[in-house]
Amino acid sequence: MAFNARSDDDEVMSEINMTPLVDVMLVLLIIFIVAMPIVQHAVKLNLPQATTKPQDVNIKHITLVIDASGQVTWDGRPVDAVALSGVAQAAAEADSQVQLHVRADKATPYEKVAQVMAAVQNAGLSKVGLITTPAH
Repeated sequence: MAFNARSDDDEVMSEINMTPLVDVMLVLLIIFIVAMPIVQHAVKLNLPQATTKPQDVNIKHITLVIDASGQVTWDGRPVDAVALSGVAQAAAEADSQVQLHVRADKATPYEKVAQVMAAVQNAGLSKVGLITTPAH
C-alpha cells in the first residue's frame, strides 16, 4: 500500500495493488496442483480383441426351442426333461464339434432356460449359443 505523507494532495493513485492478484493466482495454482492427479486417474483395462471372420455355415448345429409354457423341442421333436439329457449325450458322443442353438420365447422364464442349458452342458455339449431376433 502506498501511504502518502501529504494529506492535502488529491492525486489519483496510479499504482495497481498486486497483492490480491498474487493471492488469487497462488490459490489457483495450488488447486490445479492438487486436482491434476485426480483428473489423470485412469483404470487400466486389458480389453479383448474382436475379429470379424464370417462363420462357417457348414458346421452342424442342433436347434433347441423352448416355448413360453416351457415345452422343449429338439430339432422339431418335443422332448421332456429326462429325455433331453439322453438326447444331448447321444449328440455329444456322435459329434464333439456340434453346436447347440437355443431359441427361447420372450415369455419363457429364465429359470427354465437355465435348467435346459445346464442339462445340455452336463450331457457333454459345450458349444451352446442363444439365438435372438435382432431389433428393427
